[in-house]
Amino acid sequence: MGITTEDLYFKPSLRVVNDAQIAQIHSATLEVLERTGVKMTHPKALEILDGAGARVKDNRVRIPSWMVEDAIAKAPHRVVLGNQKGERTVFLEKDNSYFGPSLDCIDYMDPKTHKRVRFKSDHVKATAALCDGLDRFEWCMIIGMADDVPPDLADRVVVRNTLQYCEKPLVFCCKDTNSAKDIYEMGLLLCGGKENFDKAPCLVHYSEPISPLLYYDPAVDKIIFCAENNIPLINFPAPQACGSAPATFAGTVVQGSAESLSGLVLHQLVNPGAPFIYGAFTTIMDMKTTIFSYGATELSLMTGAMAQMAQFYKLPFFGTAGATDSKFCDAQAGAEAALQCLTAASVGSGLVHDCSSWMDHGNMVSPEFMVLAHDIVDSIHHFMKGIPVTNETLALDLIDQVGPGGHYLTQKHTMDNFKKIKYSELFDRSIYAKWEESGSRKFEDRLQELTLKKMNHKPRLLSKEIIKELDTMQATWK
Repeated sequence: MGITTEDLYFKPSLRVVNDAQIAQIHSATLEVLERTGVKMTHPKALEILDGAGARVKDNRVRIPSWMVEDAIAKAPHRVVLGNQKGERTVFLEKDNSYFGPSLDCIDYMDPKTHKRVRFKSDHVKATAALCDGLDRFEWCMIIGMADDVPPDLADRVVVRNTLQYCEKPLVFCCKDTNSAKDIYEMGLLLCGGKENFDKAPCLVHYSEPISPLLYYDPAVDKIIFCAENNIPLINFPAPQACGSAPATFAGTVVQGSAESLSGLVLHQLVNPGAPFIYGAFTTIMDMKTTIFSYGATELSLMTGAMAQMAQFYKLPFFGTAGATDSKFCDAQAGAEAALQCLTAASVGSGLVHDCSSWMDHGNMVSPEFMVLAHDIVDSIHHFMKGIPVTNETLALDLIDQVGPGGHYLTQKHTMDNFKKIKYSELFDRSIYAKWEESGSRKFEDRLQELTLKKMNHKPRLLSKEIIKELDTMQATWK
């Protein structure tokens, strides 16, 4: 019986739009950029775009389709990220998916007391260390804001603390180019210099155009700075169906695609071949509450379409999954996170953010939710391996040997293979009597206990010399 490599490594997959729809969305995206364009007031950017062939009038930039397609062709189809040791760990290409947490939450749910408080510097360190210890989170973000730090310094202090307590690749955002320069300097220090950084960047910058179709000058500054320095850039609008984008899902996807690609055009004009990551936070305005929904089914549907557009363009993608509108780590949170993460992995959503901490529509971090989402992602990682079909796994000789009425419990084949089954530290499969004997601990009790255990993880210690240099840098920040 012949077995091919394709048989062995078949990966479960999902599509939410077909090839004809992808072609329509692409044509519509080009039409938006050529007909409507984007508003931009940044003098240098307007000069660059005008000189390259865009039609610039009254701060409206209309971008011909050939410029868009030229930028797509010049952008790298593959972006590799590394940790602070220089190990290449994240390969953004095709339909690969890598899960990580969220950013910029303002509240923190204490896992011991379950009290909701403002997110502070100690919480930055605690959540960064927790992310460092959760293996299925292969990269990190600046999970929350530091309410106890002066606002003018907070973006850099948060990054410094995250880099110190988590060595995984870091996606950061910041308020302006001055902050971006300071953060880049920290990244170069930790990875050993520019040459090492360029081989496998340990930093990725997250930037946002404003939906619909608007750029403010500091964001444009950062696009240019990242392009000039080969810092991977995520250009990630947040079009909200019914609010800042059309009520139709296709219209929201088209607008989000146009907004992200408009940044790509400028980015590639500044430095052709600089690393760029495409995407959009496509969700809905809940018309009952007017909230920007992080748990909506439509978020996963539209993000799936955006991921397929990224694969069509052969561009790395920044996806979204693992978030919830729930205020607590409850059944709603688990259900919303599970649906989002499974669809993200199945469609191939690249660098998937929010898998752990964006609760209450983007306002709160809960370490318990991080641990729950991590277990969900671990299950999905297991699922995405599919079913290997080989002579060994088909087990025909074993089935014949055991025969009708026998059992497989004592077979060597069972001993060799049973550990490939996923066994959760969190989910309980015991019978009721055994559950009672072990203390009758409900799910939320087990989750709290596991979270506090995971938070004992000790990240690697930076050298005294590196800490001293980071302190020196921080003292110069203005």
